[in-house]
Amino acid sequence: MLLRAATSSPLVGEPPQLNGEGRDLRIDACRGIALWFIFLDHVPHNIASWLTLRNYGFSDAAEVFMFLSGVTCALAYSRALRHEGWSGVINRTLRRSWDIYVAFLLLMLASAILVHLVGGDRPAHESNTRILLDQPGATLAHAAILLYRPVNTDVLPIFVLFHLLFAPLLWLLLRVPNVTLGASLAVYALVHVFGWTVPAWPNSHWAFNPVAWQFLIVLGAWWMIEGKRVKPWATSRGALVLAGLYLFFSLVIALSWHIKPLEALLPQALTQLLQPMDKSNLDPLRLLHFLAIAILAVWLIPRNWRGLVTPVMRAAIQCGQNSLPIYCLGVLLAFASHMALLEISNGFAMQIALSVGGIMAMTAAATLLNLISIKTKKKSAIDGVLLAENQQPTMMAQSAVDKIRAGSQHRSTMGQLYF
Repeated sequence: MLLRAATSSPLVGEPPQLNGEGRDLRIDACRGIALWFIFLDHVPHNIASWLTLRNYGFSDAAEVFMFLSGVTCALAYSRALRHEGWSGVINRTLRRSWDIYVAFLLLMLASAILVHLVGGDRPAHESNTRILLDQPGATLAHAAILLYRPVNTDVLPIFVLFHLLFAPLLWLLLRVPNVTLGASLAVYALVHVFGWTVPAWPNSHWAFNPVAWQFLIVLGAWWMIEGKRVKPWATSRGALVLAGLYLFFSLVIALSWHIKPLEALLPQALTQLLQPMDKSNLDPLRLLHFLAIAILAVWLIPRNWRGLVTPVMRAAIQCGQNSLPIYCLGVLLAFASHMALLEISNGFAMQIALSVGGIMAMTAAATLLNLISIKTKKKSAIDGVLLAENQQPTMMAQSAVDKIRAGSQHRSTMGQLYF
């Protein structure tokens, strides 16, 4: 096994790797599109949200983003394990948790500042920042331990927790992958039986209950480790047929929630049973809908899909490669767009303009971040070559250049792949 040198016992699962294949741009593209959809969905009464998943089935972009976060964590931390050992994995998980924690606190403060600048009670109540403005001391203390979260920021504390715990999770997945997935599924099931959750403040509500949503992250990581064994089943015609039937069923039900004539054609008991969906605890029907989408995506989007080179997909890829800052920017843009719709105009033209402008702003920010990253890497490469030339003969300097070039893809993946 590839990690036998870094571990004392043989592994059941083989760690995922990108060597020889390069970065899978489908992951970045899907994450970028998910970030766009999340922004559009966070703007209330936005006509552009009809372009997103949530109106055509039971799940939405949140499931996609959570699953892909598990995928990218498995890829990035497995690579760290091969090159740096478990100490490197632990250091990286702690550092990434800290980055997300700081981003959460800054996003909370930025949201409060925007609310204060806008003024009025409605924005403060709708963003859950009223208590922060009224009781800043107590609220900041609870935010520091992740118990308080303004609206649309719940996902960040979840990722703080999961990155902290990902090293032991990866250890288990590499040794007993199916048992680990089964335990995660059992915890998810017990959430729906006993209502398990984690504390929150000032009430116990989480928009994304970590005890339930952990399953999607574990599932994504498990797929990267055990995916080769289950891919023949996932890509079978039988799985495709079942996924297609379920997607059609969920499409009809979801549309019936918005189209009254269609609702009248369906049994009333069925529509009442399926609505509302419990997003906080990841309703099983939402989970099944996402799995059906994933099976369809495996069939329709090959690794060398030509659509990935189109301008739209390249913009999505750039956003997906910078998921943390782009997510935070999207939250602020959604709030600003909501305020513009309330204070200026809520017409269709305004909704479209704000939606397009928000996505363009996210893309521009991601492009700028990539340019900054490229310049930083080039400077580091030049510094490394100069140091080698000062200390060793010319042939050694050329060797340093070769190593830098060979490692550029590795550093890009390690620096940007996970949320």
